[in-house]
Formats: sequence, structure tokens, C-alpha cells
Amino acid sequence: MRFTDRTDAGRRLAAAVQHLRDEEPVVLGLPRGGVPVAFEVARALGAPLDVIVVRKLGVPYQPELAFGAIGEGGVRVLNDDVVRHCGVEPDHIAAVERAERQELERRARRYRGGRPASAGEAHTVIVVDDGIATGATAAAACQVVRAQGAARVVLAVPVAPPDAVRRLSAVADDVVCLSVQPLFGSVGEWYSDFSQTTDEEVAACLARAVADPARVRPAPVTTDVEVEAAGVRLAGDLARPEGASGLVMFAHGSGSSRHSPRNRAVAEVLQEAGLGTLLFDLLTPAEEADRNNVFDIGTLAGRLAGATRWLRDRESAPIGYFGASTGAAAALRAAADDPEIGAVVSRGGRPDLAGPRLDDVRAPTLLIVGGADVMVLDLNRAAQAQLRCENRLEIVPGATHLFEEPGALDRVADLARQWFTTHLTAGSDPPTSARRTPHH
Repeated sequence: MRFTDRTDAGRRLAAAVQHLRDEEPVVLGLPRGGVPVAFEVARALGAPLDVIVVRKLGVPYQPELAFGAIGEGGVRVLNDDVVRHCGVEPDHIAAVERAERQELERRARRYRGGRPASAGEAHTVIVVDDGIATGATAAAACQVVRAQGAARVVLAVPVAPPDAVRRLSAVADDVVCLSVQPLFGSVGEWYSDFSQTTDEEVAACLARAVADPARVRPAPVTTDVEVEAAGVRLAGDLARPEGASGLVMFAHGSGSSRHSPRNRAVAEVLQEAGLGTLLFDLLTPAEEADRNNVFDIGTLAGRLAGATRWLRDRESAPIGYFGASTGAAAALRAAADDPEIGAVVSRGGRPDLAGPRLDDVRAPTLLIVGGADVMVLDLNRAAQAQLRCENRLEIVPGATHLFEEPGALDRVADLARQWFTTHLTAGSDPPTSARRTPHH
């Protein structure tokens, strides 16, 4: 089993621990990469989220060999066999613990921002990581949680080798592992996107879960699907929050796919707003090898239209399109042939490639362009002049074509969320307006 990213892994892992919901568990993520996985588990269970900060205690002359571990609240767990075999003296134990406890407390303060730990006297604690290699840190975390008073400790991870699962079964009451892989090199090889999680992201996850739990919706049901479009089967990921008010189909741009981290970041914001999302590949892997196919807007639009029919056979909610780069042209061209499309959003798009079909688009259309993406901005201004539907051009100051600048993609996601929740809601009127809004 391969995971798209930590969010995908967390949602799949959440389904595997749903049986623990009635035990009212606390979910603890191992910093840093385990926290975004744990976030998805916690919100699916409606459980409190926190970090489990542990530090291994290394033998002074061989620090990679741990003789114990420490946790918050003054908890210390020692391996008496290692202490005895390596001759670790009490003063050495005290010195190592003193140094490691300073680092432990520093990290805990940074992650929580001064908030108290939430584990408390929980009967059941679920310890979550993004994967297990050797299992040493996870084992230490389980031992520390047990020493802090948990009656039941469950370790939940997306992927691990079989020997690690066996070892960890000795320190946890239950080990939930979605994918046990005998040929195991590293955790990262089982993820399409295994980019490093920062301290700031850990703190943001915790703050998001604590500050306003009512805003954190249950995780959507995510399904791997094969979309049938124009006689071709295309891989996709369909995420549907409970009671979704609409569904947004993503048309990716040149050189991208359903795994696009930018599109997935936008999709997560839409899902939290109660919208379903379908990210799928417009081209097969063989077709992607030919660069000309990426700019065949007619084929791409036909695939999107076919996928729309496939989705309508399964879902009744209104449908909108989110297109990026050349995918935006495909979205606009497909919308021109489908008066039931509820809204279109273009991110750094090439609407000019939709050609004369722009006149036929009736769906309310939002064009989002980076202020530093000069050529594409000019093309969007010219395309907006052709649109006869309700439309708006939003410029993100200082952003380049990929919106990689700090805060730029967040602005895109927020604009898309506002546009779709305004125009793409169950029971809304079909898009018949031909009015134009002023340029922004």
C-alpha cells in the first residue's frame, strides 16, 4: 500500500481505528511527521489531539544505544539490562537525563504554545506515527504513556516492517498497521509526498484542533476510484464529507497529476468547508509521456466531461471545476458544453487556450493569478474580457505562477472556498446570469 501524503495516510488509518471511538481515547502524535497523521485520526474519532514528546537516553560512550527514555511529567523508563550490561553509573544517568529533559521541555513548549498537555488520565491512548523503521522511538513513547497512567495503549501507524510490529506488540496492547512490508527500506518510500514536517506545522495542527474543535469536521470518506471517461479508465481519489453540499472536480495542469501537493492543499480546505472533491488524472501514464497531450485541450476537456457524467451517475450534489494551468482551459471548455456546472475556479490558468468557447461559459468563474506572473496575468485579463458569465479576477500580490510564496497558496484556497460555497450549494439556482463583475 502506498500513501499520497500524511493526510491521506491519516484518513486511511482513521478508518482502521474507528472501533476505538466508544472508548473516548486521546490521540498522541509523535513529532514531527506523526502529528499530521494523528490530526486526521483525532478528528475522525472526535478525540482530543496532543503530542507525545519523548527523548531517548543514550549510553554516554555509545549514544545511539538507548538505556531508557523520558517523557513529560517527570516520567523516566529505564532498561535495566542495558544499564547493567553497559555499566551506566547513576551520575551518568542523571547527567544524560538532565540534558535531554531540557530539550524535551523546549520542544513541548514550542509545539503547544504554552497549553497544558491533554492526555490527562485517559483510559485509552492511541500513539500515532507516520511509519516505523526500527521502532525505538515508538516503543519509548508507548512505555512513557503507560508510565503516565494509560490503562490501554494502542500504537497506530500506516506502514512498518514485520519485525518492528512484532517487537512493538510487546510494549503496546494493540498495534494497528495498515501495511506490513517485508521489503522495507525507509518510511518515505511508501509515500508519494514525504516532505519534511516543520515545528511550525506541528504547532499549527495542535492549535487548529484545540482552538475551535467545532470547525474541525469529521474526516471525509476517501475512496480510490477508477474514473471512466471517453473510453479510458483514469485513477482518482474521491473524498466526500458527510452531507457534502457540492463536489469539486480538479483538472490539473501540465506536468502535474492527482498527487499535486498544491491541488491537494486546496482540496483539504474545500473538504473542511463541507465540499466533496475528486482529484483524478486526465491522462494515462503512457499519454503523459508525450508532451503534446498536455496541451490537447480538446482531449482534456472531453475527459473532464466524461468524468463528470461518471460522477453524476454516483452523486447528486452540484458539481464545480477547479482548474490549474492548462487544466483551467479544459475546465472552461467542458463548462461551456455543460450548463449544469455550478462554478469554475482557475488557479494560474490558461483560459486563453479555451479559445472562442469562453463566450459559451455560463458557470460563475473566478480567475486567480499571481501578481508576479505577468504573462499569465495578461492572458487572464484578455480572457476575462471574453467571458459573458458572472466572473471575477483576483490577483494575489507578489505571487509567481506556482504560488510558492509564503501565504500565497493559502490565499488561493480561501478564495476558492468562498467562491464554491457561495455558488456551489445544494438547491442553488442554475448559473444563468450573464453579468460581469468589475476587475479586481
